[in-house]
Amino acid sequence: MWLHRADLAEAAINERHASHVWGIPRTNLAVVAWPPHTKEKLFYRWHYWWQAHYIDCLVDATLRRPTNARKQRLKETIAGVRVRQFGRLTHNDYYDDKTWLALALDRAREVNGRGRKKFLRRLEENILAGLDSITGVMPWRVGETFFNVPTNAPVAIMAARTGRVEKARYLVDWIFDNLVDDHGLIMDGIRMSMHGPEVVRNTYPYCQGVVIGACVEIALALREQERSEEAVNYLAHARALIHAVAKEMATPEGVIDVQTGDGDGGLFKGILARYLADAAVRLPADNPANIAARKIAARLVMASAESVWNHRLEVDGLPVFATDWTEDARLPHNYGLGTNALSDIVRVVRIDERDLSVQLSGWMLVEAAARISMDEEAAKND
Repeated sequence: MWLHRADLAEAAINERHASHVWGIPRTNLAVVAWPPHTKEKLFYRWHYWWQAHYIDCLVDATLRRPTNARKQRLKETIAGVRVRQFGRLTHNDYYDDKTWLALALDRAREVNGRGRKKFLRRLEENILAGLDSITGVMPWRVGETFFNVPTNAPVAIMAARTGRVEKARYLVDWIFDNLVDDHGLIMDGIRMSMHGPEVVRNTYPYCQGVVIGACVEIALALREQERSEEAVNYLAHARALIHAVAKEMATPEGVIDVQTGDGDGGLFKGILARYLADAAVRLPADNPANIAARKIAARLVMASAESVWNHRLEVDGLPVFATDWTEDARLPHNYGLGTNALSDIVRVVRIDERDLSVQLSGWMLVEAAARISMDEEAAKND
């Protein structure tokens, strides 16, 4: 069931959003809204880090059911990003954006079964070169004195996956030393000011997701190195955060229920779902606490996916997902979204579901549900 639903989510994005970059053959990017206006069709607006999550979703689909067509679209999308960046993937001031792309490209490399490409290594090295010499952690962007979780946790995931486990540990330890609130949730970051460090206390869904993902990666990397005792702390962090998300960010039925709207926020819940699914599948099932956390993470994903699917719209037989996972989706349109100043001021026509970010988040959630269902099926057959 979930595999078929993931197929439909994939088809919805590709049919509505996939397009050649400036008409160049063998390139592909996702247009950032549907229905789009002219600037969006021409990739004047294209959102570097949204495309990274589009690549991640394409990888999910290819892992779920490999086909030549999926592998080709993945290659063309990577080519599209490089074309739109004029060949310079590092030409971006935001370290979180670059890290999301590095993570997606690394997963794509695994799907294609090829060695690490030079442009990926250069991107990773460019990111790590941005570490602050005083704090040892990553700023949000070049020249910035804001050190946030949406940058540092993805960098920790990248570091753990590429053999830099001690660097990953340092970043995650910094997060837990400084940015856990009274409910056990992860806060956004620390801004350095003339008056000293100021904690930005927002608790976004994707902050929880990426820290769960970083803890899982570090713990598994340490266990592979036969350092299981050192992994215990990161497994405990992951479990505690999964419990906090279930208590503070979900309905009693387990549906993730946080208002994130459109724009960049449209991706936040989908990222949380991705890493909850990762924990549900990859947390070691070797003690009762881990098994319980796996079950809670799986329940959050499956309940959210069921709710989103039940509240979807269908256009031409393909889903349109809601920005609010507990409410019905609204039909997107672009009425009044022209390029004049008036349309920038008058926001009453704005429909969150129009944004690629919102639809990618729904696709990520459905792929997460498909991954868990496949894992459960494999466990039954063992």
